[in-house]
Amino acid sequence: MLHPQFASVDDVQERLGAAGYLADHAIATTVFLADRLGKPLLIEGPAGVGKTELAKSVAAATGSELIRLQCYEGLDEARALYEWNYKKQLLRIQASKDDDSWDEIHDDVFAEEFLMSRPLLTAIRNPNPTVLLIDETDKADVEVEGLLLEVLSDFQITIPELGTIVATRRPLVFLTSNATRELSEALKRRCLYLHLDYPDAAREKAIVLSRVPEVAEQLAEQLVRTVRALRALDLKKSPSIAESIDWAQTLVALGLDTLDEEAVKSTLGVVLKHASDHARAAEQLKLN
Repeated sequence: MLHPQFASVDDVQERLGAAGYLADHAIATTVFLADRLGKPLLIEGPAGVGKTELAKSVAAATGSELIRLQCYEGLDEARALYEWNYKKQLLRIQASKDDDSWDEIHDDVFAEEFLMSRPLLTAIRNPNPTVLLIDETDKADVEVEGLLLEVLSDFQITIPELGTIVATRRPLVFLTSNATRELSEALKRRCLYLHLDYPDAAREKAIVLSRVPEVAEQLAEQLVRTVRALRALDLKKSPSIAESIDWAQTLVALGLDTLDEEAVKSTLGVVLKHASDHARAAEQLKLN
């Protein structure tokens, strides 16, 4: 059953802004449609552009519980959906009387108290407003996408021993992907799609100022200009928006009011995390 959280696109922008996420009109529109239509939202883009942060901010803006499934290579059904507490089941079997029939024991050991709920099942069964974040979906094996299809199409999970559990209140689902591999068409078909890229200079400056109000506007402008110059280089890992914010906090902590060559050299480790990137930046920005 649908329970829309937002009244309009403007409502999305306003409430996300209050939660600390400055969403443009395209982002707000897509979030509004995902909420209103009850469709999962697949957010794709390079690392560090605010995909995960968007899901967290929607949860904060709507007062929803955030349930997160972090994907990784080797993720399986037991970690994503549910598993049985085998040790507890074994103790129950050992404690049973000799005259207990197997049917009685079977019904006991496959009861609710022996079920260990994982993120997908937890989100489906939650009667309260819920945001389900399936993070870095592209890092999981292809087989995991099959586990997601029933959840994302019908918002239900079938447990052979207990039956089918249907969501009484649909969670608002966000899937993120860094596009390291192509997701299946079947999965994409069930989702709305949003591509996030690094924001333009004006929006990134506004983000930095909103998160680090102590930083001077001129310094924030210099910082954003420098970060954008770094992103234009062929780096192993481009600076994320979160690292722009970290850099602003660093400069404030050091009491710096301008981002001159010396300041960049001494604090570059806040935004670049590879030695080769440091070398390339020093060469291109002429910091040597």
